[in-house]
Amino acid sequence: MISFGLAGGLDPALSPGAVIVPSAVVTCGKRYTADANLSHMLGGATEHVVLGADGIVASVEEKRRLYNETGAAAVDIESGAVARTAAEHDIPFAVLRAVCDPADRSLPPAALTAIDARGGINVWRLLGSVGTHPTQLPALLALAAAAVAAKRALAERINLVVTGRYWPSL
Repeated sequence: MISFGLAGGLDPALSPGAVIVPSAVVTCGKRYTADANLSHMLGGATEHVVLGADGIVASVEEKRRLYNETGAAAVDIESGAVARTAAEHDIPFAVLRAVCDPADRSLPPAALTAIDARGGINVWRLLGSVGTHPTQLPALLALAAAAVAAKRALAERINLVVTGRYWPSL
């Protein structure tokens, strides 16, 4: 199983677009080690740990607290479930994530308001939030630029994996 996508940065050293292949996932107080072979196929495990959270981590303060408590470099919602499911079924897993929102940046309210139940963007809620609080527009535009950088970096890595340039010698 492979968990891939965007993540929030917890480590201040990770900028938008940083790609990590964490060696482990921490979730629900338990540490799950990623499979070395799958990680190698994704470009090689980094020394990072990802925190599998139950929800979006939006504030700089919460990111700092989680980084200090767990040592995790990044946070996402899906990797914890993938790691737990893989462990329950004795299936190898790995994680490939690109940092979207860095540790030193809180998510603007519009970003949280606009996300629908399926993880998509509800444009009307987004516009309503910006219309009510227009001062968040610069932060929202910075987040959009960071998301573009993260998606581009993730797509580049996936392209390298799919074309076999990161696969181990067999």
